[in-house]
Amino acid sequence: MNTELRLHGRINDNIEYFATAAGGRTAHHHFYQLFDRELRFFAPGNELVLDSRGIRQQGNGGTFCEYMFGVDQPQADLAKEGVVNRLTLLGAGYDDDGNLKISEHNHSIQNYKEIFFQGHAVYNYFFFIGGLSGVTLSQHQEQILRLLGKPLKRLANLNQRDDSQLVTELLTQVPQQCTIYLVRLINTRHRRYQQEFQRLYYQHRSIPDADYTALQMLANDMGIDRYQQERIRIDVMYRHRDNYRIIDEYKRILLDCQQQGYLGTEQHAKLTRLKTLSVRNKIPSALFLTLDEQLPVEPQKTADEPDYIHTTRQILQGIFRVDDTADGQISHPDMERLLFAKLQAHRNRDHSFEQLLLETGRICDEQIRDGAPLSLLENFSRIITFFDRYDSTATHLSQMAFMENFRLNEDLLRSLLGNQQAFNELGDNLFGRLFFDEILGNGYLGRFGRLKLLCLREGLEAVAADRLSLPELISKIKQLDAEERLYNTVLKNAKERIRNRYSRYDTASEQKALFSELSDELLVRGIISDLLDPALFRNVIHDIKKEAIYLHSLLPEIISKQDRALREDFLSNSGLDRFYVEELEREYFTLNQIDLDHLHQLRSGSN
Repeated sequence: MNTELRLHGRINDNIEYFATAAGGRTAHHHFYQLFDRELRFFAPGNELVLDSRGIRQQGNGGTFCEYMFGVDQPQADLAKEGVVNRLTLLGAGYDDDGNLKISEHNHSIQNYKEIFFQGHAVYNYFFFIGGLSGVTLSQHQEQILRLLGKPLKRLANLNQRDDSQLVTELLTQVPQQCTIYLVRLINTRHRRYQQEFQRLYYQHRSIPDADYTALQMLANDMGIDRYQQERIRIDVMYRHRDNYRIIDEYKRILLDCQQQGYLGTEQHAKLTRLKTLSVRNKIPSALFLTLDEQLPVEPQKTADEPDYIHTTRQILQGIFRVDDTADGQISHPDMERLLFAKLQAHRNRDHSFEQLLLETGRICDEQIRDGAPLSLLENFSRIITFFDRYDSTATHLSQMAFMENFRLNEDLLRSLLGNQQAFNELGDNLFGRLFFDEILGNGYLGRFGRLKLLCLREGLEAVAADRLSLPELISKIKQLDAEERLYNTVLKNAKERIRNRYSRYDTASEQKALFSELSDELLVRGIISDLLDPALFRNVIHDIKKEAIYLHSLLPEIISKQDRALREDFLSNSGLDRFYVEELEREYFTLNQIDLDHLHQLRSGSN
């Protein structure tokens, strides 16, 4: 029979603890001691002491915690499937060859700031084990690593587990005579900030400015530094149910690229698709940037430098040719070529473009330091200013095109108008060629995203010509956004009713009954204020029929024949959102227990 004892308390206003001793013996009932403002947990050969400053530990065991998204992780852990937790044993380390070595050093001292900085920002676990066989520390630690290493590193949802449940699971992995001593430390201020940010993020996905200001005041009042705030925010955003599946797939592709040593064409297409999908799902770009920094990959090297990189190099070298006949000023055609080179580098995930820009900036600083004219800095700053305009415009237009409920305001439209004027001064309709043509050619652009983008393009031209006001343009785009929300709501509710109540919806009487029920429900819920638009309802029914034809007739044939052309023909001509169809495909494969690798093969080569 297993027995368990628990002790709970606070070290100070900021640190809370839960201590547990559990095992098959009853002798562990005296496992702690209070002495001179210190709390001591002990067993023969083991000791763990908490005081006002930090923790002292000696003996066997060590510490473990859940990996926060974005923290530095050993490459071995990143590459292994299912590793989600960090485990550090006393005396354990790696030699120069990367091999794990365990010494007889069995003592560790950490203050609380280090614990919640190096480990998890909110929850960290310390443990030791009594009753192990063997005499030396290294023998004990090798046993712990062999018995608990794999389970501890793969325990999912570690921070959501009750300590009793956790020790019960761990006891099944160790010999019957062993006792597990577990201490969980909680940073209560970090936990408060985590809970409040999670509440706001899960409610809004894009936190309103007023709430974000209140959140920042809370962090300031509790003395949480900016680094810990960022760690907590990124981790919460990653764990949202709509985010982690996409992020994990992105990480898996990067790991595959690292193994093969380069970014392949098909893998590049998959990463681009996931990046586009992230905009639609309001997944913060910071999550992808974190992975890009942790797992950097480069496109497959070719013998020749790409034309756009060669062009960029030549133009950037030109700004240093300052003499009596040349002032290094970038001409309008050269600036246009630089912008299209940046666009091409972004398409190809080619980091050499940014590296070339950084190198040019370094040389520029050195030459000015050595006496070069300030016009050199002015010319380079002009390039950077246009690149900043490019990044800002591309981000906002992508969000408007792919994201539902994008927050549009007059300040943003004025910024877009200013950027449009600046780009068009460089070349005829350069703004449209750089941005609108690029996004409108994206195969993942949905029906409403296209309508909003076309409305914006025409609206900006009309505002510039004084034929339309900014509030009127905002009203038009918001109307399209409201139509998108209503369409998605009607589609979702219609599918639920068809699935749960109607075996068919082909006849006029069946559609009339469905229309009445949907209209009544949406009126009661306050989603509409008048009778449901019949034309909208007909469009929804038409799309549901196309979806049914695809799932029940075309998709089985596509799978059996691996017919990518038939799939692409449907995606191009059905008018259905490509993202929506791909989600239907994933559900179909999952429901019918078909290997998802077949789905990835179907999608390879698609736009």
